[in-house]
Amino acid sequence: MTDIADAAAGTARDGDPGGRRAVPTEEQLASWRAFLKAHATITRVLETELVAEQRLSLAAYDVLVQLAEAPGRRLRMTELADAVLLSRSGVTRLVDRLERAGLVSRSPVAGDGRGVAASLTEAGVRRLRVASRTHLAGVVRHFVDRLDGAEMAQLETIGAKLAGYSSVRG
Repeated sequence: MTDIADAAAGTARDGDPGGRRAVPTEEQLASWRAFLKAHATITRVLETELVAEQRLSLAAYDVLVQLAEAPGRRLRMTELADAVLLSRSGVTRLVDRLERAGLVSRSPVAGDGRGVAASLTEAGVRRLRVASRTHLAGVVRHFVDRLDGAEMAQLETIGAKLAGYSSVRG
């Protein structure tokens, strides 16, 4: 057992009427750590490449993608924050920078005195097209090329299950 597992061993079944383990097994911890390491490693290298080649952070790229895929290329700031998994203040600061760069614009939401929406500008569309080449080439190099078709399908199923999706395409 690891120190972590040892420390938690006394609570392994506490408070769980179904008798399930409250502490993961060594094998389960190894899977969890492999997942975390893979995510961190791939995200870090994609971020590094995007910044080096496009001078655009992965979070900024994600904002541009979310806006590009939204109806009318526009999202309320709260929806955008939820979509990119940033805090509202974090997305506000990021949109501030993107707005200064001319990639995004902000406007009031009609009928909502406090609502603000972000929209992708034409310059933002052009920047996203160029940045997508770098990002998607990195996704292929660091993710797609390392897995076969069956592994990709299995990972999609697992990802959807972990994210709580009710169905997987296919």
